[in-house]
Amino acid sequence: MSSGAVDNTAVHQPLQSSNGHGGPVSAVPSSTQVPAEVKMLNAVQAKIATPEVIKAARAMSHFGEHALGWIGIAAAGWVVDKPRRRQWAGVAVGAVGAHAASIVIKRVVRRPRPNDPSVQVNVSTPSKLSFPSSHATSTTAAAVLLGRLTGLPLPAVLVPPMLLSRVVLGVHYPSDVLAGSALGAASAAVVLAAEKRLDDRTRKSTGS
Repeated sequence: MSSGAVDNTAVHQPLQSSNGHGGPVSAVPSSTQVPAEVKMLNAVQAKIATPEVIKAARAMSHFGEHALGWIGIAAAGWVVDKPRRRQWAGVAVGAVGAHAASIVIKRVVRRPRPNDPSVQVNVSTPSKLSFPSSHATSTTAAAVLLGRLTGLPLPAVLVPPMLLSRVVLGVHYPSDVLAGSALGAASAAVVLAAEKRLDDRTRKSTGS
């Protein structure tokens, strides 16, 4: 994914409906949600979208693309922290699984990304689909699992900046990032439940 401000019309054209009428395809009621959320986008960008903030948001976008940054951190932990390799693998599985789930939902919902002329799009994207935010999904899953592993309050530190960055960059509505974060938390819960079952089986097999 290339960085830099891009033209709205080049990146976020409205998706065409399959019935040939040329209307945007969206499972989210645009008449009630999108106008209010466009105003929220405008307010956030007007308030904090300075060149420095946009630069930081782009860096976060590149780090989180396809969950690659979180996979890299999990891989490093797996190499260095041998006693807890299973937990580090769980971080990678959680981030990748969350990302995959978000892609599936995107293809079902098919909500177009923000394309209102008042919204400044500050980064290019590999897809025109918006709901939910894959960055928010994988980041939340990774943050929850890393927080469990390290004992640090990482969700509170890592998740809000990533969610806000997607709005600053103009590539997601607020509901996209909130839904993505909820999906990421659910994905992390699935991984934690699976790890607990494995621990229980191990204890039973060893008699401990």
